[in-house]
Amino acid sequence: MSIKPRLSRFDLTMIVISLVIGMGIFGTPSDVAQKAGNSWVFFGAWIFGGLVSLCGALTFAEIGARYPTTGGFYKVFSYSFHPAFAFMINWVLVISNAASVAAVALLGAEYINPILLPADMQNSFGTKLTTILTVLVLYGINFLGIKLSARTQNVLTIFKAGMIVVLCTAIFKSDALPVATSLTSQTDGNLVTAFGLSLVAVFFTYTGYAQTINFGGDIIDAKRNIPRSIFIGIGVVITLYLAINYAYFKVLGLEGLKQNHTLAATMAGIIFGPTGAKITSILMFVSVVAYVNVNILSSPRVYYAMAEDGILPQIFKRVNEKTQVQEFGMSFFVIAILVILFFVGSFSDMLRYVMFFETIGVSVAAIAIFILRKKTRGQDIKDIYTIKWYPLVPLVFILSYWFVTINIFISFKENPYAALFCLAAYAIGLGIYYLSVGKQQKPV
Repeated sequence: MSIKPRLSRFDLTMIVISLVIGMGIFGTPSDVAQKAGNSWVFFGAWIFGGLVSLCGALTFAEIGARYPTTGGFYKVFSYSFHPAFAFMINWVLVISNAASVAAVALLGAEYINPILLPADMQNSFGTKLTTILTVLVLYGINFLGIKLSARTQNVLTIFKAGMIVVLCTAIFKSDALPVATSLTSQTDGNLVTAFGLSLVAVFFTYTGYAQTINFGGDIIDAKRNIPRSIFIGIGVVITLYLAINYAYFKVLGLEGLKQNHTLAATMAGIIFGPTGAKITSILMFVSVVAYVNVNILSSPRVYYAMAEDGILPQIFKRVNEKTQVQEFGMSFFVIAILVILFFVGSFSDMLRYVMFFETIGVSVAAIAIFILRKKTRGQDIKDIYTIKWYPLVPLVFILSYWFVTINIFISFKENPYAALFCLAAYAIGLGIYYLSVGKQQKPV
């Protein structure tokens, strides 16, 4: 049974926002402040990151409009480059995606456990127990159908965005806020290095929207709705990010940002008192639930595309006719999350690995815009979204992501085996592809 379009423009807009806004914005500004060293570099990194993300969003909007298909992130590589390259990149991204979902889910459990569990269960066992139960509940919701999952995502996303707005506007209402100190401080090293290292965490916080092209087969009137949904969604994200970073800075100052990773909870405690911490803990958990849910919804679509090309077994392609759910593919992804939960260390440990894979995969996917334009030359494109400032927009995005990749390599100097591990993951994916193709070509 093939996938039928069921999602509206509003559904996809909510998915875009949820793919981007996870737990990052509630913790990564601290890392950005540490690397930036002064307020000018700090805000400059967030503004630049937003502009680059907008360039990326516009680039993937045209990619999605020119090549609307289920599992688009895989299909774009396969069509534009080579199936082996497509599998190698997506193999790593799916693994890193499951790892980041597991790590973020653990953080969410740490925030909500003080409210849900007794003191004697607020330990690593209690954290993992809450995490597993959260993943399984969302798995059950997704199993009931893609439309119900999308509606759940819409509610979670609206609630999450609303809570960010509340935190941002509350700073203008309170007259008892402390005066932020140390608004500027010195940057260690040169500005270029500080700016580049700041962008690692900034781009992690902005990333995710490229995965929306996986829903090309699910969207009603995909050629029109994909670019509009991406543009609106990323515009909302940029606005919310700049607003909440200003709120952090106004309440905590740059030095406070550097010293505190639980930024939203600390800020809410200052503004609202003890009750603010509990409210913010619930906000953190809702953010995690939305992030985990949208990834359970999105990632199996890549398996579908790989099965269509015969790289994965056909069982990954099976779709329930009534619910439009890839029951086996989704179950496989959830099992991967649960397995990783037993091995993952922390969110911070995973950040550099996930971003290394992300910056390479997403920037190379963006290169496909040049190939797609060449391959679709001569076709009727009056109903297809096209970038106005081409090729400047995609080039800004690609070169900026490569700049961040170089800075991640610089950060790997503390662990020289980290870069080798990352490159080995790509090599393993390439080996699995040719092993799979070789088996298909053997005579029965």
